[in-house]
Amino acid sequence: MTQSWEGKSKGNKLGYSIFIGILRIAGVRPAYFLLRFVAGYYFLFSSTVKFTRTYFKKLGYKGWILTRSIYRNYYLFGQTLIDKIVVMSGLKVPYTFVFEGEHHIEEIMAGGKGGILISAHIGNYELAGYYFKRLPVKVNIIMVDNEQQQIKEYLESVMNDRKMSIITIKEDMSHVYEISNALKNNELIAIHADRFVAGSKTVNGTFLGEDALFPMGPFVLAATFKVPVSYVFCAKDSPMHYHLSATPSKTYNANKQLAIPEALNDYIAEVEKKVKEYPEQWFNYYNFWAH
Repeated sequence: MTQSWEGKSKGNKLGYSIFIGILRIAGVRPAYFLLRFVAGYYFLFSSTVKFTRTYFKKLGYKGWILTRSIYRNYYLFGQTLIDKIVVMSGLKVPYTFVFEGEHHIEEIMAGGKGGILISAHIGNYELAGYYFKRLPVKVNIIMVDNEQQQIKEYLESVMNDRKMSIITIKEDMSHVYEISNALKNNELIAIHADRFVAGSKTVNGTFLGEDALFPMGPFVLAATFKVPVSYVFCAKDSPMHYHLSATPSKTYNANKQLAIPEALNDYIAEVEKKVKEYPEQWFNYYNFWAH
């Protein structure tokens, strides 16, 4: 039986509230300091450590380097949550960034049909939306419906950026109409393709040398709407510096039986590149290679 992602984020509303309070009073670095202890707790007691260990072993990590990388993974994940809160709540943003391939996004917008940005849980993709503000474009982030509701509502309550919005995937498929309307308005659709929840359709691919299942939805969107697709990532080069990257756009015009595996293979190739470049910043806390 495949063990899929449960569709729930780590943490709770109280935890988010505490960190937001620290951020507003003292800033980012004190919050990072407190995070060291929170990361240590997850490193010692989280049931997901075994999955993180499996991931690093596939990268060839052993001994002390393996142990250190597991802790760093939790610590950096916490940093990305803090950074996301800073940006979405309108606090002073202390981060710098470089955007490799920004012109690829500009080319998508010049086409007038909107575009789909497919990413993975590497680094801090939501933060990329902040940097897209300098482009005349609205970014619609796709989320699953069974994300922890209290966390989602709380984060939405502190979001003050009208150039970012959330489209929730629903069982009645109404999200498809929202996506279609956004693309007609020449907006961007941002979606991850390295997690799926139980019951959703999947497609098989080879990732880091072993078969794994990926959600079919993002690749169906790419084949259905026939708009430019770019694979976009936003990873941390240092505590206060981010590296954004976007691949040249590609439109998948073939029928779905051909387009879906083609898009999946392109996606996996790009994700593997980023995972090897930023191994401690892939944040998937479930048995990714389960069968």
